[in-house]
Amino acid sequence: MRSHTDVAPEFDQHPELTGGDLELAERHALRRVAGLSTELTDVTEVEYRQLRLERVVLVGVWTEGGATDADNSLAELAQLAETAGSQVLDGVIQRRSRPDPATFVGRGKVEELRGIVSSVGADTVICDGELSPSQLRNLEQQIKIKVIDRTALILDIFAQHAKSREGKAQVELAQLEYLLPRLRGWGEALSRQSGGAGGGSGGGVGLRGPGETKLETDRRRINSRIARLRREIKHMKTARDTKRANRARGAVPHVAIAGYTNAGKSSLLNRLTGAGVLVENALFATLDPTTRRAQTPDGRQYVLSDTVGFVRHLPHQIVEAFRSTLEEVAAADLVVHVVDGAHPDPQEQVRAVREVLAEVGADALPELLVVNKSDAADAETVLRLKGLWPDAVFASARSGTGIAEVRSAVEARLPRPPVELELTVPYESGGLVHQIRTHGEVLESRHTEDGTWLRVRVDEALAATLRAGT
Repeated sequence: MRSHTDVAPEFDQHPELTGGDLELAERHALRRVAGLSTELTDVTEVEYRQLRLERVVLVGVWTEGGATDADNSLAELAQLAETAGSQVLDGVIQRRSRPDPATFVGRGKVEELRGIVSSVGADTVICDGELSPSQLRNLEQQIKIKVIDRTALILDIFAQHAKSREGKAQVELAQLEYLLPRLRGWGEALSRQSGGAGGGSGGGVGLRGPGETKLETDRRRINSRIARLRREIKHMKTARDTKRANRARGAVPHVAIAGYTNAGKSSLLNRLTGAGVLVENALFATLDPTTRRAQTPDGRQYVLSDTVGFVRHLPHQIVEAFRSTLEEVAAADLVVHVVDGAHPDPQEQVRAVREVLAEVGADALPELLVVNKSDAADAETVLRLKGLWPDAVFASARSGTGIAEVRSAVEARLPRPPVELELTVPYESGGLVHQIRTHGEVLESRHTEDGTWLRVRVDEALAATLRAGT
């Protein structure tokens, strides 16, 4: 996997390693185990036909948009493949009104593909789309090597990068739901019987016969595991909802950082809060949400959450499995939408992210568009994007340019407490002033003989406390 660290310069001054540094070093030290398995020996480990991605050829079907769109999509697939640990040898695109229902690409292109695979020595073909079980089977039979689709590739990357218990459970659920309709065996593997035998020994009267095939056993065990994972994730969601309710009761504004994968969300979080989370120049480097506290210059606290990156055609299994995590975005007071300004098609990135946000009910939230990596984009692109998004903030999490403007824009968009009060807090009750500054907004203040006079905005609960105590 080709990657490099993207740690902000401010961390270079400190020789001690952050948690993100350690996680990155650990990730690079691990070598993926290559192998093929057509059956589940232990469903708890999800040992299903593990992906062996080493030397691959990419295949795309261009159905709409221009040639540049098709090239960008295949280039992104190449990035995904490299992130999964493979070497991309070649790529082909076919122009069709729709993918071939039998083989994804047309028959002529299958022949051409078989020739390319043979000449470059590839062991895997990756298709830029989600293939049906029959398309996968037909292509493998004709090309004679393993075929996977974009969805399986993304799921494999998620499986490599998930760290938390919740993240691992969500990824496993998505993998199993993808696998279930695609269970298929090699040769006689799935025709083995595990029930009674017709000859004498077996299940007894009325139970002798063909029994249960290996395929049926696997399906039954997968369904059982899926049900268990859903229960586990539901319990984790309850804990997440409790934390969210506590934040709401404490009137702490919540800012969610969302955006396309590898747009620089974690780098931005590090810049804004000094969080020290993993930063890597790779797709889907962050899967487990990170929440950090920050505060405005006048002492008002708020929280910032980094979220899983989005991508065009994000598999629906991932959206469903990560729904409880993505709902963190829907419950936010503000979405900081990070865009990669140096990407060939940032507009498509914005469209894909907003599509997923709409899917989880976060499309109506206030949004601050931050065009990151603006120092890596050419001047003409920056001017064009400024014309396209006049309210966006242009910044670079790597160099620190524009970070102060991002912080100011975030703080200006934080929700304002609903109740405005004027009160004098006695000097001996200084704790109340700290409480107001932490959870409310101080509009004016001055010292008087009787105490500190304040004009403030606070929530209903704090307003009641202040009225009772002053």
